[in-house]
Amino acid sequence: MTEYRTGLGWDNHRLAAGRVLILAGIVIPHETGFEAHSDGDILLHAVTDALLGAVALGDIGMHFPDTDPQWRGASSDRFVRHALSLVRERGFELSNIDTTVILQRPKLKDYREQIRLNLASLVGLPSDRVNVKFKTAEKVGPVGQELSAEAQAIVTILRHTDR
Repeated sequence: MTEYRTGLGWDNHRLAAGRVLILAGIVIPHETGFEAHSDGDILLHAVTDALLGAVALGDIGMHFPDTDPQWRGASSDRFVRHALSLVRERGFELSNIDTTVILQRPKLKDYREQIRLNLASLVGLPSDRVNVKFKTAEKVGPVGQELSAEAQAIVTILRHTDR
C-alpha cells in the first residue's frame, strides 16, 4: 500500500531597491529585490512550507524564526534541505513539486529552465517532476503595483507501507 500526502506552501515579501531578487537560488538582475531576514527566496520559502505541511510539522517560521539572528541573510536552500530531511525521516519520499511565482516585473520566462533545474537539483528530483509557472498580477494589488511578490508551491510525497 502507498500513502500519499500533499503540502501547500505560500510566501510573499516586499520589494525594495538595492536588494537581491533571487528565485530557487538563481539571482535575477533587477532594480529591486526581496526585503527579508534571510535571502528572501520566496520560491524556496513556499517549497519549504509545502514540505513541512505535507508531514504536518508547521511552517517555516516555526523552524527558522525571523527573530533569530542566526538566520539573518541565510541561504534559503538550507530551509528546503531541513524540511526535506524531516520528510525523509518520516519515511516519505518527494514525488513532485508544482510552483507559481507571482511578480509583476521583471518577466521571468528567460529564467524558467534555470530556476526549474536548480530546484530539481536541490530536492533531488528529475526535472520532469518539477514545474515552475510565472504570473503577473495584472497591475492589481501590491504585487501588481510592484510593491511585493508571491510564490506558491504544492508538493506530493509518498511512502510505501505493509498494511
